[in-house]
Amino acid sequence: MWKHLTEKGVILPKITSAEINKQVEPVLREMEKVGVLIDCDVLRQLEENIEGKIEGLVSAIHHFAGEEFNINSPQQLSIILFEKLNLPTKDLKRTKSGVSTGASELMKLIDQHPIVEPLLGYRELAKLLSTYLKPLPEMVGKDGRLHTTYGQETSTGRLTSANPNLQNIPIKGDWGAEIRKAFIAPEGSKIISADYSQIELRIVACLAQDPVMLQAFEGGRDVHAATAAEIFDTQIDKVTSDQRRIAKTVNFGVLYGMSPYGLSEALRISRDKAIQYIRRYFETHIGIKKYCGDMIKQAKDQGYTETLFGFRREFSNINSFNHNAAEAEERMAVNAPVQGSAAEVLKLAMIELGKRAKGGERKWTMVLTVHDELIFEVLEDGVVEAIKEIKEVMENVVDLCVPLVVEAGSGDNWADAKH
Repeated sequence: MWKHLTEKGVILPKITSAEINKQVEPVLREMEKVGVLIDCDVLRQLEENIEGKIEGLVSAIHHFAGEEFNINSPQQLSIILFEKLNLPTKDLKRTKSGVSTGASELMKLIDQHPIVEPLLGYRELAKLLSTYLKPLPEMVGKDGRLHTTYGQETSTGRLTSANPNLQNIPIKGDWGAEIRKAFIAPEGSKIISADYSQIELRIVACLAQDPVMLQAFEGGRDVHAATAAEIFDTQIDKVTSDQRRIAKTVNFGVLYGMSPYGLSEALRISRDKAIQYIRRYFETHIGIKKYCGDMIKQAKDQGYTETLFGFRREFSNINSFNHNAAEAEERMAVNAPVQGSAAEVLKLAMIELGKRAKGGERKWTMVLTVHDELIFEVLEDGVVEAIKEIKEVMENVVDLCVPLVVEAGSGDNWADAKH
């Protein structure tokens, strides 16, 4: 793969974003055609289990409410929470119909009353049931495979998935893993999952040329633990799991333009504490601070920001007198080059893997992509060789100024292949 050095500290193939999008199209169409094998019995069993849990949650909610009501009705739920139970509304968002009962608002009330926890659990399980467990078996073709439809988002450059949208399968928690168990390998084959590790943070480290983050990635250190050590002024080997969790939220929060208010909400800490964490972060990561300012200035001056390969995201409201609209686009201006570049790297890997799949006797087939992850079917006797080749392609398709790292594993289903 022919590459050249750019001013952004990255060595790139001589290819434009438009050409990447063009070349990845046949790869996407082939993946749609192949599809991924589904075990509908797994989904049906999971559906039964979740329906049973939902019944228990409904009973608990009605018990704490002191009466039966329609949990799916925001109006009835609002009456129960804010009129009958008198839960505080001061910090909650308002909608046209009154106080919001959205999940993010309910999280603010988690310590106020025991009804909130089963409400949140009910919301999560009801969504899984309606989005995946009931419709997925109906969408499986006569070949026993699910054939999602891929698209390329014109505003961000990222890949999309529809009918069904597999991008929304939960990443965290047990239920997402349970759903992934239904995505199986044919007899005599295994599933391989290959996932870029922290690719967006690696890209922003290079775009920003942030010395601290570059040093962490070049040294193979845990970047979230390193950030925690900086924020909490401690040794990296003394960082607790809770401190690392906070640092991870800060790392990605800064990347997505999260405000002190947003960080305080996400971590359920005071606004002052959130301000303190962000201030310490920027005191250490001077490259990231400069990058954020540069991207906002570029968007305001030129009306757009660009990815590594030249994909432009335009911002028509960044100079607006509407403060909320302008701030939202400032956040997008910071994140768009990072998110879009990560998508381009994944597409380049897919293009190269697609070429290799057609050349010679390949024992693996690319069947699915979700976020920064590629899923393959591979004959059992070719797993080790396939993982080696897939990792080699994905990690070397672009030479960033820090190593690209791919975590790969294999198993009888998608969940077992997750490393």
